[in-house]
Amino acid sequence: MGRVEGKVAFITGAARGQGRSHAVRLAEEGADIIAVDLCRDIETNKYPLARPEDLKETARLVEATGRRIVTAEADVREIAQMSAAIDQGLEAFGKLDIVVANAGIMPILGGPNMQGWLDVIGVNLMGAQNAIHAALPHLTAGASIIATGSTAAFMQNDIVENPGADPGGAGYTVAKMMISQYIHELARVLSAQMIRANVVHPTNCNTAMLQSDSMYQIFRPDLENPTLEDAKGAFGVQQAMPIPWVEPVDVSNAVLYLASDEARYVTGTQMRVDAGGYLKMQSFHV
Repeated sequence: MGRVEGKVAFITGAARGQGRSHAVRLAEEGADIIAVDLCRDIETNKYPLARPEDLKETARLVEATGRRIVTAEADVREIAQMSAAIDQGLEAFGKLDIVVANAGIMPILGGPNMQGWLDVIGVNLMGAQNAIHAALPHLTAGASIIATGSTAAFMQNDIVENPGADPGGAGYTVAKMMISQYIHELARVLSAQMIRANVVHPTNCNTAMLQSDSMYQIFRPDLENPTLEDAKGAFGVQQAMPIPWVEPVDVSNAVLYLASDEARYVTGTQMRVDAGGYLKMQSFHV
């Protein structure tokens, strides 16, 4: 206990899924939380996004650990909203030590209209940069920045039967690739200030993004209306270990390590929480 005792963490996409898990896990280890989420849908994203009541539940769970939390419904695509949320947290807690740029969408199967591409780049890439850039003026030596990547960042995005048919899905991979490179270079720039930056790359994770009709269709295109049971076996194909997905807490434990002083000299890394998914993908290209 107490691995991030006395620290303050700013987390995007915190209303549910991985973001909520990160907030609770960091709070369990002593951090106070600034939690933001859009709390409304984006049209090109085919599964429902979080709601205000989800963000309230995150607050309840954090407070149940004995830590404090400030919440804000805010859009990561708007840097002014990120700055306002951070200012609210600074007023309550007086400092900022950890940034977890986690907010993400997966607007797959949205058709050829480029809006899905624009939305996923806006949230997953520019949203992460907005959160980080809004936080940077408030970070000092010892601070830790953690971005959520994906095993998609290591996939070949050009192996599709109909290029251009699913810009939202393709944009997801591009966003995660670019986040990886961005954090790599950011870590280099910030190292002289003793501020760290790393990426955590989950494989399939047991959240609403994965447990959605559109994702079932991607993994089981041979079926007209696949269910979770239909897709579960296909989910397992992506990992070398015989599992269909990891749990949010598995990713949160990696985030906790990177946020803690245990990782005080760990920066610029691409940490995979993927049950050997990267290893399996690499074997396909040897």
